[in-house]
Amino acid sequence: MIVIQQTLVSEDILDKEFVCNLNACMGACCVEGDEGAFVDEDEKKMLKKVYPIVKEYLTKEGIDAIEKQGYWVTNDEGVLKTPLMKDGPCAYTIWEKGIALCGIEKAFLDKKVKWQKPVSCHLYPIRISKVGEFDALNYEKWNICKPACKNGKELGVPIFRFVKTALIRKYGEEYYEALEATYAYKQTDK
Repeated sequence: MIVIQQTLVSEDILDKEFVCNLNACMGACCVEGDEGAFVDEDEKKMLKKVYPIVKEYLTKEGIDAIEKQGYWVTNDEGVLKTPLMKDGPCAYTIWEKGIALCGIEKAFLDKKVKWQKPVSCHLYPIRISKVGEFDALNYEKWNICKPACKNGKELGVPIFRFVKTALIRKYGEEYYEALEATYAYKQTDK
């Protein structure tokens, strides 16, 4: 692990390559799993605020899930998550040409809302956990992302660069520049 500001960064984030290939995985990260995406405490207000606009993008099943469960849910460990539709997809999932996408992000790209989506989704495949006062950033390896790993390797894009915008959104430009400097240093050390 590398310490950058108040974070512990797994070296995999600098060393491994990753670029989503939605045509191969079909957006499986929005569909697979037994819990929704992590929601930060301050994102609860945003989910509630954007819902009336985002709702027009969502499926009937997604709307039903949100209106029954709420804009977010709390799991058994007290962690905030997005609600799920029946059979597993995140309630905010939409489909375009058979590919699962985020309805919140679609509204953002259409300039209907100013908030892109939960930062945990934006940072994927990086997952954040707490280690004392530090955020620990780890690479979450998942079989459904093999095409993204292959694509990233072919394009030569390390994970941290793939999620650059999300890292800047979460920690700021100076933080991202420190990651770039660390990466450059590691490259000269090889």
